[in-house]
Amino acid sequence: MADLPECPSMSDGLLPPELYAWMVMLASTNAAEQELHSVVKERLGVSHDEFLILCLLAGQADTGLRMTRIAELLGRPKTRLTYQIACLQHAGLITRKSVCGDKRGVEVALTDKARQQLKEGSEVLAATVKQAIARFMGPEQRAAMCALMPEVASEAASGVASGTASEAVEASVAE
Repeated sequence: MADLPECPSMSDGLLPPELYAWMVMLASTNAAEQELHSVVKERLGVSHDEFLILCLLAGQADTGLRMTRIAELLGRPKTRLTYQIACLQHAGLITRKSVCGDKRGVEVALTDKARQQLKEGSEVLAATVKQAIARFMGPEQRAAMCALMPEVASEAASGVASGTASEAVEASVAE
């Protein structure tokens, strides 16, 4: 693996540290997104954009989200979102219902099938993200990113491996 730069705050480069840090973060998240495309399709049978919708809904416990809110959060046109929601509903991964008191409002929620698929695939998906971050960020940058992700931070602090996900990341970082 190539030598990675130190944390942006330690850099005396041409760009201000904040801009450089932003660019490194974008590079790692874009890499993770690209790698997730194929893993998501293989594990869940949905597109990456549909996966993002499932992730938003997964954070809602047993409630759903209005489609307008999903469109806002993902920065997607409502017409495109309507198509993606229809695909997810056809696959049996979400339910759709009218919002009480608002005949135009539609709320979507995960089905048990979707919850199970997300649960079964989450370790591999998390490992994919961790692997991409490890490739694009130096140790101090990863530590800063880990502070934003509680599970990753606790694993890093304790040195505890979490089964196949950590093993997959360690193997890829060692290459």
